Amino acid sequence: MINSVNASPAAAPFPQHEWREAILSELHARPFLPVEAPSRIYHFAFATNHDEALADRRALEQLTQARHVAPPPSGAKFHYFDFGAWRLRWEQHTEFTTYTWSTSEDAQEPFQHVDPVTAGEIAFEPPGRLIVATHIAVVDRTQQLEALVDLFNSQSLCVIRADKNAANVLTDFAPDAQGYTRFVIRLIDARPREAGRLAQRIMEIETYRTMALLGLPLAREVSPELRAMEWELSNITQALRGAHEPSDSHELLRRLSALLATSEALSTRTAFRFGASRAYHALVKNRIDLLNETKEGVYSTLSNFLSARFDPAIETCNAVEARQLRLSNDVERATNMMRTGVTLEMERQNSALLDDMNRRNRLQMRLNRMVQGISLAGLAYYLIGLFSYLARGLKALGVLPQDVSAETASAFALPIALLCAWAFMARVQALSRRAMEEEQVD
Repeated sequence: MINSVNASPAAAPFPQHEWREAILSELHARPFLPVEAPSRIYHFAFATNHDEALADRRALEQLTQARHVAPPPSGAKFHYFDFGAWRLRWEQHTEFTTYTWSTSEDAQEPFQHVDPVTAGEIAFEPPGRLIVATHIAVVDRTQQLEALVDLFNSQSLCVIRADKNAANVLTDFAPDAQGYTRFVIRLIDARPREAGRLAQRIMEIETYRTMALLGLPLAREVSPELRAMEWELSNITQALRGAHEPSDSHELLRRLSALLATSEALSTRTAFRFGASRAYHALVKNRIDLLNETKEGVYSTLSNFLSARFDPAIETCNAVEARQLRLSNDVERATNMMRTGVTLEMERQNSALLDDMNRRNRLQMRLNRMVQGISLAGLAYYLIGLFSYLARGLKALGVLPQDVSAETASAFALPIALLCAWAFMARVQALSRRAMEEEQVD
């Protein structure tokens, strides 16, 4: 039995990094298992979330208890089980879990038997929603290539030589009546471990190809919504040219803000799926390169077939993502332009308001000067009045000369009253200026 983690000895006496063992074990976490002809392999991949992955681990432990074998170690992402006639390769990934069952029983004739799940040959609890079901028939060189070709649809048939002519690989990437995508690996001079490596790469190509294409339905789903947002942006930018009233500008800015929020929500909704599609697409390309495929006769190669059918689907996802990014940038740019226009309009209004305030201040200052002049005259008048009372009293007491009347004395006091009134007003103005300067300093 092969486990996913092999303990690495510590390089004493040096202190070990807490992740060193995990890093070293990662390169050996998913070894290729030897495969001999004839064999039949059933590979299932299930989309799983965090809770489903935890439930799957519990179901797997129950399966091993029923089969009287050891469960996988805690935290393991890969494990290999030998159930006698059948072998199971279990593997957990970030968003899917795979079960790969293989046997050499009843494997002489490719695809000439019923579904093993339906027949009860294999039984397990599926951890999530099925996304990949692949049937691989491994045969030896005694099987004629022409007879194997007849098992597939000629319209999408791919036949290659892989691993430097060590084996043939045949497929049409089409599900059969039982729902399996079928492959045939015809071993020419490949040894069991090489055959296992080739089978594993074929399963990875099919799994990653399917996972990458999960972005395509999402791209088609969001395209109408994206098109509607593009039309809305076009209408808003057209309306910007005729927006002269502040109310119009504010309404357009509100629509732009709502459009920007919708665009960001859509980008957040699709970012992970489109990013995952690109990553899976790169893995598919890498696994095809590792096949070292060469053309077999007149048949299409895997790389040519996927370039014609698979790559355009990924480009569709990339195009939709690029449209989302372009829309977000356009909306943000239009919003900035709109805000700039609103800011300029507000500055113009503020400037007009300041001009009006300055005009009012000038009028107020003129009025203040008039009031100050009137106040000066009024104060002098009241001082003359007080002095006239004083002059009449002095006249009655005989203090003033006989030829000087009280009115004459009051007339002589007029310049003094004006001087006193002016001095008083000057003092008031000086105190007001000092108070204003102190306010500005604070």
